[in-house]
Amino acid sequence: MRDSSLFNNLTAGSVVTATCVLGLLYFGRDVLEPLALATILSLVLAPLIRALRRVGLPRLPATLVSVLLAGTCVIGVGTILAFQLVAVTRDLPEYRAAIRSKIERVREITERPFARLEAELSAVAMQSPLPPPPPVTVRRGTLTTSANQPLPVEIRAPRATTRDTLARLFALAWGPIGETGLVLVLLIFILLEHESLRDRVIRLAGQAEISRTVRALSDATRGVSRFFLSQFAVNLTFGAMVGVLLWAFGVPHAALWGALSGLLRFVPYLGILVAGVLIAIFVAAIDPGWTMALSCLALFVALELVVAHVVEPKVYGHSSGLSPLAVIVSALFWGAMWGPVGLLLSTPLTLCLVVAGRHVRALEPVTILLGDVPNVNVAQRFYQRVLAGETHSIIADARAYLDRHSFARYCDQILLPGISMAAAEQRTGQLESAQAAHVRTTIADVAATLTPVSNAPNRNRRKRGRVSLLDANVGAHLRKMREARLGRWQGSLDVPAHSIVLCAGLGSERDDLLTELLVRALRELDVDARSVVIGAGQDNPGPDKADLISTVFLIYPAESTLAHWQRVADELRAGLPNALLVTIRLPFGEAAADQAVVQEHVDMVLRSFEESLAFVVPERVGQA
Repeated sequence: MRDSSLFNNLTAGSVVTATCVLGLLYFGRDVLEPLALATILSLVLAPLIRALRRVGLPRLPATLVSVLLAGTCVIGVGTILAFQLVAVTRDLPEYRAAIRSKIERVREITERPFARLEAELSAVAMQSPLPPPPPVTVRRGTLTTSANQPLPVEIRAPRATTRDTLARLFALAWGPIGETGLVLVLLIFILLEHESLRDRVIRLAGQAEISRTVRALSDATRGVSRFFLSQFAVNLTFGAMVGVLLWAFGVPHAALWGALSGLLRFVPYLGILVAGVLIAIFVAAIDPGWTMALSCLALFVALELVVAHVVEPKVYGHSSGLSPLAVIVSALFWGAMWGPVGLLLSTPLTLCLVVAGRHVRALEPVTILLGDVPNVNVAQRFYQRVLAGETHSIIADARAYLDRHSFARYCDQILLPGISMAAAEQRTGQLESAQAAHVRTTIADVAATLTPVSNAPNRNRRKRGRVSLLDANVGAHLRKMREARLGRWQGSLDVPAHSIVLCAGLGSERDDLLTELLVRALRELDVDARSVVIGAGQDNPGPDKADLISTVFLIYPAESTLAHWQRVADELRAGLPNALLVTIRLPFGEAAADQAVVQEHVDMVLRSFEESLAFVVPERVGQA
């Protein structure tokens, strides 16, 4: 996690820059819309051009063939749909009458309970207001009107001629035709100048940013274009299946409704809802009952659920790269900026910005806010949940993690890095005392719940939240819980020689917690692990028990405690000459002692709990 947050980088200059960019997007939409359309289409056609070039075609013929093929498909489909639309328009009066009758029937069904309720309330009312006086009628010639009613006047417009109608249609069609031609010209030049544009962007980025720029362009031209092409294939298949299903039900103009479903599916969320409503209304208009309309709607919804939750994750590779909320927000933003064109291009444009934000620092906030995977690792998420008090969610996720991995790995990857964040904020004074107490309680609950050695009697469980030791030392609290269950020596001393693993610390809160977690990680693999605090004045079970210990894990010292730690290590070496002395250097973010000095007093320096397990029981770690 970076030290500087997005809010710290928010300055007056960045606000002015963002405002200028928004103004440019809004007022420059006449120029930017065709450019964005051409760019997105170039990414869609890029895989086809690469495939043709692999066959052996040069770039110019491959580009022209791709554009010609795409244009032919669009014109052909558009022609078919135009004929279908004309046929629907011709039959519209019949459909309008059927729809009106069904709307009246639905209105009668829905309004009848309210009308009955209104009648009952009117009957119960104590008084009813006096009726208004009848209007005074005045006869003016042969026309009878009320005194407060204006005279009706009918204005007849001149009859439109065929020439006026054609001119109006041409004026309406000229805008889209002209924009389509402009997009086509821009598309051809972008495709032809692809390599030149890439070189210009790399040159603009500078010599020092070549690798990052090349990665960004590679993600945009390959990953994003592959997603767009996959989305086009999925929506085309969806539209074809809808058309086939409607044709099988005997719905007229099934090709039109299938194509409309495929096209509207490019509009996130809203498009598919509009398509389903239109199909349901049309089927209700042609069928005297409601069976066919409800059946078609149910099949439409089922097909959409299958495509959205089964087909798309497999085809796209899990997701589009955007969170669901980001898709809705981007649709609202681009729709407000560019209207229907922005709504259609909202997902592609936002996805391009998210991909660019992975490599361009100025666009990194877009990736963090709109990407499907937030820029937070599992340890940071654990610490955030600890501060938020979501202990049940932490334990549920931890149990799911332990179904696949060991408790030692959970400590290395999640628990210990999260504790390190809390310790760092406590050293700098950013963690309040109440938050620190809550962190201790949560860590104790997580460790006690996830490890089987915490199965203490019920009386200890009831008192766990009230133990004063927990407020000062989590590790000591957890060790007392084990001693309450297993005895003062944390187990029997009548065990074979070299079967006990001793985890030792200097008595600090950090050492007590690490030794206790290590003991629990080792006991998960049925290792007879026990913890001890050096210099705490504990009873010695006797010198004859020294041979029971095979390995001693001594927590790695901080720079401030190195001298004390050296004396303790030498004492352990002298008191347990036959035991291996090992230390674990964990990344706790504090000033650690020099490893060269530490290594002179131990047999080995390890760097994780998993390495410790592999050191003690190497034959079982791979199975855990």
